[in-house]
Amino acid sequence: MSADLISLIGNTPLVQSRSLVTKPGVRLLFKLEGQNPGGSVKDRAALNMIRSGLERGEIGKETRLIEATSGNTGIALAMIARLYGLHIELVMPENATRERVQTMQAYGAKVILTPASEGIEGSRDYAQAQVQQGGYKMLNQFGNPDNWKAHYKTTGPEIWRDTEGQVTHFVSAMGTTGTIMGTSTFLKEQNPDIQIVGVQPDDASSIPGIRKWPEAYLPDIYSPERVDRILEVTEVEARAMSRRLASEEGIFAGMSSGGAAAAAVRLAQELDKGIIVSIVCDRGDRYLSSDLFDA
Repeated sequence: MSADLISLIGNTPLVQSRSLVTKPGVRLLFKLEGQNPGGSVKDRAALNMIRSGLERGEIGKETRLIEATSGNTGIALAMIARLYGLHIELVMPENATRERVQTMQAYGAKVILTPASEGIEGSRDYAQAQVQQGGYKMLNQFGNPDNWKAHYKTTGPEIWRDTEGQVTHFVSAMGTTGTIMGTSTFLKEQNPDIQIVGVQPDDASSIPGIRKWPEAYLPDIYSPERVDRILEVTEVEARAMSRRLASEEGIFAGMSSGGAAAAAVRLAQELDKGIIVSIVCDRGDRYLSSDLFDA
């Protein structure tokens, strides 16, 4: 039976760690978001932001969309905008991996690169300036409730269903914070005792997809009370765990997934009993031009 591409977004598998956590009574489950058609967890938010905007009449085929992205959201938006016949321009730092830029362009999006020295903050500033000058509309993944609501509608219910309500801890990298906000909201409604663990880089580290935002750039959708605990990881830890995920678990993923997995393994060492679900947010093939997997 054939399926529409959009219907394939979500319902990603959970797989149990084979070697990273073998402690009796503790299970670490990885949710493989790279299985989405656009290759990352951001397919969920991109679909919900675009579809909800269309349903409310806030955007249409004449709208010139613009969005700042570090990569995965841009790819997802480029794919889904093309499916709905929408024009979109994506703004990202010039040091983004070439695979990401090429993938967005392959879907038909226009890509604008901002100085690497300004980071994603510079890309956000550029996109906002274009909106203020007129002629553009921004979906604003950092402040759009449809971002976190995508995970309230899908990611949280899937985890609850697939663990048969036995999940005790949820671990997620924090970027826009949409994944952790929406999943936390749903899971806490089912069982307030479920612990929600966010992952951030330490002050000396730079990990694509995970941020410790300056106050001025803190995502508007972020509510700190929805996160029970924040664990910091180093870039060294995130890189090493990305390689271990591939070589030991057969899970090929990027550095933010490695950071989340490193935090989840550390958490597992503290527990005598529990079921931990950690988000593997994308696939490793979009990092091959970087040095992430260099021997």
